[in-house]
Amino acid sequence: MMRGALELVELFVALLGLAVFSLVLLAVRRRWLARQGGTFECSLRLDTSSPSTGWVLGVARYHDGMLQWFRFFSYSWRPRKEFLRSAVRVLETRDPNAVEAVSLYDDQRIVRFELAGEAELARRWDLAMSPDSLTGLLSWLEAAPPGVHRLP
Repeated sequence: MMRGALELVELFVALLGLAVFSLVLLAVRRRWLARQGGTFECSLRLDTSSPSTGWVLGVARYHDGMLQWFRFFSYSWRPRKEFLRSAVRVLETRDPNAVEAVSLYDDQRIVRFELAGEAELARRWDLAMSPDSLTGLLSWLEAAPPGVHRLP
């Protein structure tokens, strides 16, 4: 009887240790992303089948002429999406509608953009971020280094 109880306690301690390790790994990954510089929280719409679906919380960063987007709750050290600075063309910025606002943080703005060369596919992307992050993104897009030409 005592042996069974000890095995249950060992199992509980092992599961608790695994949960703590998982949370620490997420924190270390987030800290590593932040140390790379130029990070900000934003949500990316991965599914556009309906207005209220598809928003996924993440972290974006500016890196080597790319905007890289990472899922917030993921163990992957690689970005889920990458957008080349010279290919991004902003279509609009707007406040979220009432349905979208339920899935997003308060005071977030949505920027809709497409990538040059994908016009025939009509793939548009939506990012939701704070007004300060939006200003930073728009400034980063406009302030390409000398010699870098934006695609039409």
